[in-house]
Amino acid sequence: MVTVNRVLPVRPDMTTERATAFASDPKRAAAFVPGHVTAFFSAHPADDPAAAGSCGAGLTLTDGVETTVVPRDPSGADDPNARRGSTEAEAEGASPVVLDGDPTTIGAVDDVLRSLDVAGDTARISIASDLPVGAGFGVSGAAALGTALAANAAFDLGRSENELVRVAHVAEVERGTGLGDVVAQARGGVPIRVRPGAPGHGELDGIPAAPRVEYVTFGQLSTETVLAGDTDALSAAGERALTRLRRDTHLSTLMESSRTFAADAGLLVPAVREAIDDVEAVGGYAAMAMLGRTVFALGTGLTDAGYDPAVCRTHAAGAGLIDT
Repeated sequence: MVTVNRVLPVRPDMTTERATAFASDPKRAAAFVPGHVTAFFSAHPADDPAAAGSCGAGLTLTDGVETTVVPRDPSGADDPNARRGSTEAEAEGASPVVLDGDPTTIGAVDDVLRSLDVAGDTARISIASDLPVGAGFGVSGAAALGTALAANAAFDLGRSENELVRVAHVAEVERGTGLGDVVAQARGGVPIRVRPGAPGHGELDGIPAAPRVEYVTFGQLSTETVLAGDTDALSAAGERALTRLRRDTHLSTLMESSRTFAADAGLLVPAVREAIDDVEAVGGYAAMAMLGRTVFALGTGLTDAGYDPAVCRTHAAGAGLIDT
């Protein structure tokens, strides 16, 4: 079973000004969801989107996504600046979403609110991401799960943790933007997705480790495009990788299986392959984040290979509300 069972402290990088503003508005609620890099996976479609998903393994990151939900007056009377960022989607009833300061539309976020019976024009969603979008970090899943957690608190909906994870997972599956990020992000650590699906269907295990993680990004890769294509060869490679990892549950096996998976699935692009080779040449472990043109390495692998990577750690706690 997948649960979100912690209320996390205020993140150290939350400024005093933001923390004070948060505390002054008791209706406001916020959640932090760790980034997630998938090392390998197999796709498992199903008629019931809650039962659909992926098996595989990866790492959750202390770099992630913070989502704030604020109930608002549908007329906009409580926010004189609300219309400034309005979009066509908002006019049709979707919630106004701001991602890193820019108005945007995230289908999975709107679907989460609808599933929670929160009208789009009664919630304002602000999302801040440490990670690039479309580069294999599970930002869409993090936004969906963060919205579910924060909206539940802001509107006092009384939903359980597993319900909220299920709502976010279904939104991702139905939008084609992810198959396993949400359940992994809810768990935290180094999750192994043994059986696909949301809580009640899926099963997770994990590697008891908390490595330093470095990453570099060379561009985007469309998850929707890959998942909409023929995934038979990809899934066969993912199943072989999972079998290998279950027999030998070490981080080194995770990384080696990931490299083999990416090659067998035909997903390696030249820049990614070169970076992985460079890390391996200095005795490190590196892999491609699924699905994105991103290389992640354990320890100081990318630094030792001469790159200038972003640095974080594995996020042990998983997704949760931010306690102010």
